Amino acid sequence: MDIDLTLSGFWSAMTQSPLLFMAVALTLGVILVNGWTDAPNAIATCVVTRCMSARAAIVMAAIFNFLGVYVMTMLSPQVAQTITKMVDFGTNANDAIIALSAAMFAIVTWATAAFVFGIPTSESHALIAGLTGSAIALNGSFSAVNGAEWVKVLYGIVISVTLGFGLGWLVCKLVTVAFRNVERRKTEPVFKYAQIAGAAYSAFMHGAQDGQKFMGIIILCLFMSNGHLDFDGVQPQTWIMLLCAIIMGLGTAIGGKKIIKSVGMDMVKLEKYQGFSADIAASTALLLCSTFGLPVSTTHAKTTSIMGVGAVKNVKAINFGVVKEMCLTWVLTFPGCGLIGFLMTKLFLAIF
Repeated sequence: MDIDLTLSGFWSAMTQSPLLFMAVALTLGVILVNGWTDAPNAIATCVVTRCMSARAAIVMAAIFNFLGVYVMTMLSPQVAQTITKMVDFGTNANDAIIALSAAMFAIVTWATAAFVFGIPTSESHALIAGLTGSAIALNGSFSAVNGAEWVKVLYGIVISVTLGFGLGWLVCKLVTVAFRNVERRKTEPVFKYAQIAGAAYSAFMHGAQDGQKFMGIIILCLFMSNGHLDFDGVQPQTWIMLLCAIIMGLGTAIGGKKIIKSVGMDMVKLEKYQGFSADIAASTALLLCSTFGLPVSTTHAKTTSIMGVGAVKNVKAINFGVVKEMCLTWVLTFPGCGLIGFLMTKLFLAIF
């Protein structure tokens, strides 16, 4: 059966299926929350070093988020495919879309709580945890988890953290050596524009990672509502990518300043050359992971790259109190959001 992925076809399907409407609405809610808790990481260093105003940076982030998801989907849609294959929602499409809706509700709940406390949480890991908890609740066993795909998450955590810190230290060290004989005053204009370019690169890679994940979920919602649980080989429509970027940008505009402060100011006091180094390092780490289809956290990559940059000058420059809070949130995300996904699925199935 052919699925109509045009905007008009999608809207028609949503108006005819309350369950599809609920699933898509909750997914857009997750994207909005991602915009205010995760997407600000891409532009945090650029804003706190005063290379750009928050408003201009948010607009730039929205544009490059779209370009990131568009270009990377054309080159390698593996991240989206990995996310949708991590768990098995069974053969009952009606129950599957209810479970998917419950997972999205769990992610919004978890991410909103993290936002209240101003801690950058990983929506990527919340998405993975929510989907996993919901699939286990639906199928009644851990057999619902596809271990071969799930293990990519563990690889992604280790690789993104290692690359983030290592590249952050390396890039900043190279920049320091290259400009050691240049007056700091003369380097300011250079690194101002270089950091703007670096922030654009970060936003691009955020779209390439998180934009792909949520775009895949939106398409999966439509396929589930039509009785299909797989969409291999389907070419996403541009309007879906654009919608993800706009909703993300709106979320960043609503609540991104709190996360920008937590990442860019509280953890390490950054100068322009350090902000540039962190942006380049984190974005390159994301690019490498995306190329191999590893779903990773942009928050992980960015925060560890900032730590690596701070370690070049002095390890004591890193505020390990903030780092500890972030790590604790990441450790709690998998069991916490997974449990909420499990419980919400049981509740949604009883209601709907």
